Amino acid sequence: MGKNHMKRLAAPKSWQIRRKGLKFITKHAPGSHNLDTGIPLNVLLKEVLNYAGTTKDAKRILNTNEFKIDGKVRRDFRHSVGLFDAVESTNTNEHFRIILNKKGKIDLIKISKEDASSKPCKIIGKTMTRGKIQLNLYDGKNILVDKDIFKVGDTVVVSLPEHKISKHLKLDKKSSIFLIGGKHTGEIGHVENIIRNKIIYKNQKNDLIETSKKYAFVVEDGKQLTTSG
Repeated sequence: MGKNHMKRLAAPKSWQIRRKGLKFITKHAPGSHNLDTGIPLNVLLKEVLNYAGTTKDAKRILNTNEFKIDGKVRRDFRHSVGLFDAVESTNTNEHFRIILNKKGKIDLIKISKEDASSKPCKIIGKTMTRGKIQLNLYDGKNILVDKDIFKVGDTVVVSLPEHKISKHLKLDKKSSIFLIGGKHTGEIGHVENIIRNKIIYKNQKNDLIETSKKYAFVVEDGKQLTTSG
């Protein structure tokens, strides 16, 4: 097959897809999301949302400009959507947030139109450029800031589609976190302690759990990110 496809059996385990029956599946275009936390729009439309039965159907839907990702119309069926992206269907007037469920699968939760106008982005790096501080965000975007008040591991809530910072959520004791990796993926909790690269957090059952700091994604309200998955 061409560059647009790969074997289904080689697809990431995080994709909620049928593994048998059809041999090939769409490969996502290079972009801001890696294979494990991103999924092509074609696969999302056909196998997660069930909006389309075939790739032809998916392309037709996208060509009507009715699908927005983070506030921008996307037409490329290979475009990768991923963790915490806001998905909008103007045709059905539905809004979704992409998350990882407790099985580690890419999933969707319904959100309000208001919630879809912003997005939490984890800071994964910082650099100096043109005399300003550049925040390198989890979704591949970069933001320039004047004040050095942000730390790697913190989350900034940005407006969509402008990507302007509206809130700063610090990774600290009592922070609400969503786990994006490890055996507790999809779980929410509150930070009790941070020891170097480890985090101790309390889950919804009030159990104390230790996990890697890199798996913690600070959120405003973890309860909004739960599914039955």
